[in-house]
Amino acid sequence: MSTTLCQVMGFLVSSLGVAGCIVSTAMDMWSTQDLYDNPVTAVFQYQGLWRSCVRQSSGFTECRPYFTILGLPAMFQAVRALMIVGIVLGILGLLVCIFALKCIRIGSMEDSAKANMTLTSGIMFIVAGLCAITGVSVFANMLVTNFWMSTANMYQGMQNVQNRYTFGSALFVGWVAGGLALVGGIMMCLACRGLIPEESRYKAVSYNASGRNISYRTGPYKVGSGYEPETKTRKGAGYEEAARSEDGRRSYPSKYDYV
Repeated sequence: MSTTLCQVMGFLVSSLGVAGCIVSTAMDMWSTQDLYDNPVTAVFQYQGLWRSCVRQSSGFTECRPYFTILGLPAMFQAVRALMIVGIVLGILGLLVCIFALKCIRIGSMEDSAKANMTLTSGIMFIVAGLCAITGVSVFANMLVTNFWMSTANMYQGMQNVQNRYTFGSALFVGWVAGGLALVGGIMMCLACRGLIPEESRYKAVSYNASGRNISYRTGPYKVGSGYEPETKTRKGAGYEEAARSEDGRRSYPSKYDYV
């Protein structure tokens, strides 16, 4: 029961994480204009991964997509690639995880196959969460660097008007979504251990002699008066049958038979 609960919870948490990654990637507020020095403005600017927008005081908003790819900074393109890879891995992990759920029976699928699929989906969720967290963190590092550079230029009087950008809401959504995907992947990996069938049957190896039954018979010893040569030279069909035991093995006379 605990394994099934852990698996289902991991699936739900990972689903929220993947959905959050998709929402974060599609949002336009990755960076917003800093209004600390100018709280009242007629134009408010914010940017996303795919377009930049301008919102006027009248409420009218105009967005313009990025028409070029090569003209964008390399780090900006890396953030795009990381978010897309995280989304693709997350979706694939969800598809694999659906078939790996223990509460869903598909044909005659064994628990070992479900365990392997659960582990695979968990690894995919972990990698997707790491990609999302890395992409958001790289973008946040770019914002921090540009923010302090713009602040230094403003204080030095190099530029009269300088727009500074700070963290947008999409960054926080991306961080939370990446964390959820990471936690869900870890829960799926933990659930994989419970799905592995335990070897309760051990093959016992018995070392038996060649024969069904071996019986050891003890009998009284004959005390003879002399040496009897017939016991050594007598050979025949009757002697061969008497010399064989119940299991079909030949029994040779011992030294006590000659006494």
